[in-house]
Amino acid sequence: MFQSWALSPGRDKFNQLLQSEFVTNQLIPWIISLIVALLIFFIGRWIAARLVSVSKRMMARGGMDSMLSNFLGSILYGLLIVVVIIAALNHLGIQTTSLLVVLSAAGLAVGLALKDSLGNFSSGVMLIIFRPFREGDYVDAGGVAGTVENVGIFATTMLTPDNREIIVPNGQIYGGTITNITARATRASRPGNRHQL
Repeated sequence: MFQSWALSPGRDKFNQLLQSEFVTNQLIPWIISLIVALLIFFIGRWIAARLVSVSKRMMARGGMDSMLSNFLGSILYGLLIVVVIIAALNHLGIQTTSLLVVLSAAGLAVGLALKDSLGNFSSGVMLIIFRPFREGDYVDAGGVAGTVENVGIFATTMLTPDNREIIVPNGQIYGGTITNITARATRASRPGNRHQL
């Protein structure tokens, strides 16, 4: 049966298709470019993660606060991923310069649509710069009381005394009153009286 199919007209058409100019000059090179672009993306993402990990260790050795190093690491990873995506698209032959122009033009509309997210991002930057609390501090902020686990780009993760993990938008925290309960070693109950925590 296989031998009869090999000698059939369908086999000849299949061979003609494989040897056609479209397949040899366009389809096969495009498939190869796609595979290489995917390799660029996945390998680039792995390299980006490694670079961020190394940079975090270097910042920790330099005595930088872990909250700040994690925040900067998140921003660095995002920038590196953008570079990797642009490199992969370039290899596919996509004109990234015109794509960037289109994205820039659409940036205003996206910014208006995501104004709350951008506000959370800017609030996260302010929290990192002024540092009203650090990781491990017990705070009352954004309507939540708990231990700060992580300050991310857009939100802060807190752990409540009953072991609930709550993610609070940075804008909600920075736009309200922040009470850092563990900021001081002692706390005064009334004038002249101080109690050790």
